[in-house]
Formats: sequence, C-alpha cells, structure tokens
Amino acid sequence: MYKMCYFVPESHLEVTKAALFESGAGRIGDYDCCAWQCKGQGQFRALEGSNPYLGQTGEVEQVDEFRVELVCRDELILAAVQALKESHPYEEPAYEVFHMEDL
Repeated sequence: MYKMCYFVPESHLEVTKAALFESGAGRIGDYDCCAWQCKGQGQFRALEGSNPYLGQTGEVEQVDEFRVELVCRDELILAAVQALKESHPYEEPAYEVFHMEDL
C-alpha cells in the first residue's frame, strides 16, 4: 500500500480527487473515495522556460492550496500518479508517494 500526498489549488481540488478515485486510489476496505484534506498556502517562483498556470515568470507567487492525502494499492500507484498529472493544472504538480508497511 502507498500513501500519496499532493498540493492543488481549490479550483482543481474535486477534479483531481475524482481522477484519483477513478484510478482506484482512495479505497480502504469496504470504503472508497477516502481522502484527507486541509487548506494552506503554497508558494513558488516560475523560472525561465516555465509555463506557469498562476503567476509570472521570475516572481514569487503565493496561492491558497489544499493538501490532499489518500492511500493506493501497490498495483494501482503508477496509474494514480498518471491520473494526478493529467488532471492537475500545474505544469509540474508537487506530490509525494510513500510506501507503507503493514504492521
């Protein structure tokens, strides 16, 4: 089992979750569409050659975003990461994937 964490602007919160749930992520036993989310603020600076969804090249941008966490079975993690990348508005979405131990 893996745990995936990603950051997304509110405009694409539901879109990304729906894509991940469709890929099979977010299932725990007899429950699906499971996720944890909280609102925070992220920041970045787009460098030369980038194509930012928000902000201007060379300027620090701060944006309200959601941190979303969900689990994913081993055999579905690559499809889940692909679903996130395809549904996320950012050119390079920030995400983390952790392998979980069964204790």
